[in-house]
Amino acid sequence: MMTETIESLLNSGQTLMNLGNPKDALEIYNKILAQNPKHIVALLKKGHILGQLARYGDAIIQYDNVLSQEKNLLALLNKGLAHHYLGQVDVALDCYEKVLKEKPNNPTTLYNKASSLIKSGRILEGIQILSKVITLDFSFKEKAKFDIEFEGIRTLNEFKKIIT
Repeated sequence: MMTETIESLLNSGQTLMNLGNPKDALEIYNKILAQNPKHIVALLKKGHILGQLARYGDAIIQYDNVLSQEKNLLALLNKGLAHHYLGQVDVALDCYEKVLKEKPNNPTTLYNKASSLIKSGRILEGIQILSKVITLDFSFKEKAKFDIEFEGIRTLNEFKKIIT
């Protein structure tokens, strides 16, 4: 029996993700990592799925495996997000800062930074950054309106100003 190539496994994993089957996709990425434990794409995808499954600690391990091999802004961004959801906002902010050093106006990173700042109680600073994000990419205005992360500040005039 011929073993599946890593490329065909990657395609299968992505197809399963597109079909909304993250658990089956996770098995595929584990197969790839059994063949090549340092496979960057498989590590990133596995981390992403673990994050979707709210297994943030496990996701961070995958991102650290990527970061031990190369500077990878996606791994840093997603690692920050995982720390954010674990309530470790200082670590999250540190990850975002590293990404922003390379890409200072990355809207997704700035949005996540704003969210972490607001979660940590630095509300006005977070709203200021959120305002910048919306000027960089208008689609974040709609995202912010409905983001559960901003539930606690919806009534603030400063927040209302930037999302209306």
